[in-house]
Parts: sequence; structure tokens; C-alpha cells
Amino acid sequence: MSENNTEEELEQSGQTFISHLIELRDRLLKIIACVLIIFLGLTFYANQIYSFIAGPLLKHMPANSTMIAIDVASPFLTPFKLALIVAIFASIPVILYQFWAFVAPGLYKHERKLILPLLISSSLLFYAGVAFAYFVVFPLVFGFLTAAAPVGVAVMTDITKYLDFALTMFFAFGICFEVPIFTIVMVWTGLVTPAQLAEQRPYVIVGAFIIGMFLTPPDAVSQTMLAIPMWLLFEIGLFFSRLFTRKSDHENEMLQAIEKKID
Repeated sequence: MSENNTEEELEQSGQTFISHLIELRDRLLKIIACVLIIFLGLTFYANQIYSFIAGPLLKHMPANSTMIAIDVASPFLTPFKLALIVAIFASIPVILYQFWAFVAPGLYKHERKLILPLLISSSLLFYAGVAFAYFVVFPLVFGFLTAAAPVGVAVMTDITKYLDFALTMFFAFGICFEVPIFTIVMVWTGLVTPAQLAEQRPYVIVGAFIIGMFLTPPDAVSQTMLAIPMWLLFEIGLFFSRLFTRKSDHENEMLQAIEKKID
């Protein structure tokens, strides 16, 4: 009997694993389909999107100075590359939803109530970081860089290199704006407590300025424009992390027992 039970358990576990793989495949296909649909829609406006992204630099370039394309295919491929990246950025809510739908069945109700707000807020914070980089940081950075060019040097940036720079800045600021989420998750998982994080505040402030030094051009204004928001976001995450303090094992067992009775 024990051998038959063992074989049945192995067969059931194997079927469960395969069903999870099939579900994961289906959700990945939905994500890919969403990205492709948005990308196909954006391809008709690829050049306009690139002009919009390049706007902060073009406004600060000297008169009679333009952007250039070093590679032969750059004028065609670079806008399409940007359209694909924008499609992925725009699909973030769908990507997070598919991730949420995949892991939610394995979570308890009190865990689902915590994770869903974190997923929504993390996507909003990422978009906020990208918007902050474009509308606040870019004008300051490009104003400084174009003004710092030596006399007799024409500022003519390659379109591909500019796109790589812009995407790097977008990604860097988007990740930096996730500081509140990182803070809350560390407290929620029990790695640290809010009191321990509060004690590390001086190191966090210094670290924010160091990160700003590496991610921005070498001027105090742009470094400060990244460091101060990071510090303020840390304080926001520290404040809300007190609501996500990890419960003891006994409390978790009690919550799980209550949820099973309700179900």
C-alpha cells in the first residue's frame, strides 16, 4: 500500500508541476502578445517617439547643430528599437498582473492583500522615476553638457548613443524610485526592522549621494536631483514599512488557520 501511495503522490506531483509549466507558458505568451501588439501600433509613430525622447537634448544644442547617424541603418533601426522598449515599458502593468495571477493561488489571503498593492505601487514608482528623469534631470544634464563643450567643438550626438544614454538614465531612475518598495519588502520578509533601518539613515544619505555621483554627470545639481529624491523615498518607505512588520510564526499560523476555516 505504501508503495502504491508513493507512486500516486509522485504522479500527482508530476502532473501538478506540468500544469504549472503550462500555465507559466500561457502567461508568458500573453505577455509577449501584449508587447508585440503595442509595438506594432507604435511602429507607425517610431520617428515621432524618438523626436519626443530627444527633445530635451535638441532644445539645448547650439544653433545649426543636429544629431547624426554614424551607422548606415541607424536612422531606420534606432527608432524601432525605441518603439520596442516603449512597448515593454507600457506592458509593465500586464506583466505584473500575469506574475500576480501566477503566484496568487499559492498565497494566503493576508499575503495577497500585501503583494497586490506592492505590485501596483512598484509600477507607478517606476513610471514616476522615468518621468522625473525626462522632465527634471534631462534639461539640467543636457544644459550642463552642451554648455561645457570647448570653444570650436560642435555638439553633434549620434542618435544610437543618445538612445542608449537615455534608456540607461530611465532605467536607473526607475530602479532608484523603487526604494520604498525595497524598504518595505526587507521589513516584511524579516531581514531588518524599521528601527534598524532608521539607525542606518546617515549611511543611506551618503549612499544616495554616491549613487547620484555615478549615475549623473559630474555636476552638483544633477547629483543632488537624484540623491534627495532617493533619500525622501527611503523615508517614505521607512514610514510605511511599519505597517508591514513581519508577524511571528505563531501569528502567521493563527492567520492561516482562520483563513482555512473561512475557505
